[in-house]
Amino acid sequence: MKIEALADADSVARAGAALTAEEARGAVAARGRFIVAFSGGHTPWKMLRALADEQMPWPGVHVVQVDERVAPAGDPDRNLTHLRDSLLAHCPLRPEQVHAMPVESADLDTASSQYALTLRDIAGAPAVLDLVHLGLGPDGHTASLVPGDPVLDVTGADVALTGVYQGRRRMTLTYPVLNRSRRIVWLVTGRDKADMLARLSKGDDSIPAGRVRRDRALVLADREAARSEPEPLRY
Repeated sequence: MKIEALADADSVARAGAALTAEEARGAVAARGRFIVAFSGGHTPWKMLRALADEQMPWPGVHVVQVDERVAPAGDPDRNLTHLRDSLLAHCPLRPEQVHAMPVESADLDTASSQYALTLRDIAGAPAVLDLVHLGLGPDGHTASLVPGDPVLDVTGADVALTGVYQGRRRMTLTYPVLNRSRRIVWLVTGRDKADMLARLSKGDDSIPAGRVRRDRALVLADREAARSEPEPLRY
C-alpha cells in the first residue's frame, strides 16, 4: 500500500479523478472496457464532479456501486442521488452503462443476488472490477463493511446486505469481489480518519478496512488524515 499525502480534500479529489481517468484509458485500450466502483462521501462527490471534466473514454466505461443505503429513489441518503448530481448530469454515460444497486426492491435478498449477477454479466465470472474507490470511516469501516456486522464474514457472495448502521440497512460489495479488483484507491480526508489510516497502513485486520488487500492499493489522503506534509503525487 502506498500513501500519497496531499494538501487538502480538493487536492485529493482532483488526484482521484486524474488517476481514474488514467486507469480508464489503460483499461479500455487493453480490454475494451473500464469497470469502476464508486463509494459515497463528500470527497468522492467532489472527485466525481472533477472526473466529468477529465479525458475519459466514456463509451467503454461501466459504473457500479460499492454500497448503497436502503432508501427511496432520490433520497439524499442515497449514494446514487449524489452520483447522478456529481457525475451523470455532466458526462455522456448512457443509462445502460450505470448499474445502480437495486435497494428499492421489496425482496432485498434476491436483489443483492441479482446485483451479483449484474457484476458477472459486465465483469466476468468471477467478477473482476478494474478500479474500486473506497473510503475509510472513523470506526474503521469501508464500503458498508462495518464493525460487528455479519457481512464481514461473507465469503460466498460478492454482494450482501448489512444490518442497520447509522439508521439504514445497506447493500454492499463484499471482501471477495473487492480483493479481486485490479486496483483500489482510497480517498481519505479529515483529522478524524488519522488513527484509522495509521492502522490501515500497518495492515491491522482487526478493523474492517484492514481486511482489504493492500498490494494493489493507493491511498490519497489530505495532510490531516495522513499526519504529514504534502508531497508530489506519483502514480
